[in-house]
Amino acid sequence: MTAEIVLASASPRRRELLDQIGIAHRVHPVGLDESMRAGEAVIEHVNRLALEKAREGYRRVSLQDAQLVVLGADTVVEIGGESLGKPENAGQAAAFLARLSGKKHRVHTAIAVVTAGCEKSALSSSEVEFTELSEQQIDAYIATGEPLDKAGAYAIQGIAGRFIKRLDGSYSGVMGLPLYETVQLLSACGVSFRI
Repeated sequence: MTAEIVLASASPRRRELLDQIGIAHRVHPVGLDESMRAGEAVIEHVNRLALEKAREGYRRVSLQDAQLVVLGADTVVEIGGESLGKPENAGQAAAFLARLSGKKHRVHTAIAVVTAGCEKSALSSSEVEFTELSEQQIDAYIATGEPLDKAGAYAIQGIAGRFIKRLDGSYSGVMGLPLYETVQLLSACGVSFRI
């Protein structure tokens, strides 16, 4: 089926990634409580949020057209079993970056697709290694404003790309939307593509 895809996210990076691979879409962000539940593991958390976003997006837009396909996604940075979401302020961003400095961490992006007859999800996990960051580098990076709305307080596709020593996994997944998995999931729900 050829269907209109609705992205249940306000992320400009996710929009850019869908544009990059030629997937026409419109945006309908949903606001949810993204807090971790007691006893919830990081991977359970990111998977739950992606699915909840897609379900809520579908619930809202299906009133207009039940044939729409809704794509939800969520990204977290995990280090030492702890999830680093979007920093609440510059101080927390500095703490996140200091924690990532010189270490390896994992970036998990879960995606979910919900249609009238299909509900599927997938997870992309990548390992990222940061170089050692000085306090001055962290302060200068925070002053750019780039880290303040990003999971883990950095954007691999932005200035922080210079801090990445090694990446094992999906570059687009670290950005917030693993392209290969997204296309596979949409295809599994019957969405067809020209290419």
